[in-house]
Amino acid sequence: MGLPGLRGTDHIGFTVPDLDEADRFFVETIGCERIYSLGPFIHEDDEWMAEHLGVDPRTVMRRLHFYRCGSGSNFEVFEYDAADDQRPQPRNSDLGGHHLAFYVDDFDAGLEHLREAGLTILGEPTRSTSASAGQRWVYFLSPWGMQFELVSYPEGKAYEKDAPVLLWHPARPER
Repeated sequence: MGLPGLRGTDHIGFTVPDLDEADRFFVETIGCERIYSLGPFIHEDDEWMAEHLGVDPRTVMRRLHFYRCGSGSNFEVFEYDAADDQRPQPRNSDLGGHHLAFYVDDFDAGLEHLREAGLTILGEPTRSTSASAGQRWVYFLSPWGMQFELVSYPEGKAYEKDAPVLLWHPARPER
């Protein structure tokens, strides 16, 4: 069952309204490393964009940056000039809604850093219960309104005590 040879998530991709603003946020505020940049990609005379990316064929992918944040999954951030522009930022409850979570060793220091950066913090930090007991988390917004999460569970999560396959976390850096 499933994908033969599956090893894990390689990267996550998402689109932002201003790649320069996003780059400052990811590099300066979050602490990610930009690995490389590409673009623009323009296909004015064919259907490449529709066939390969499922977007309007006249859409231009202006630029993309590829980032690495610590030892987590990489992510790819795009800026498009969309021919059929749709700009609302989806909420978690919307179809296609999503968030990206950043793990930190010291939750309180991470939260203070986000506050000092002037970011909007959604509510107060939550201590998880049940299968995720041991975890603290809080959502915050990027300068363009995308939802992110700050999360930490330095002693692991409750469900991992009996899990047949344990994922990486700081209490078990090597496995």
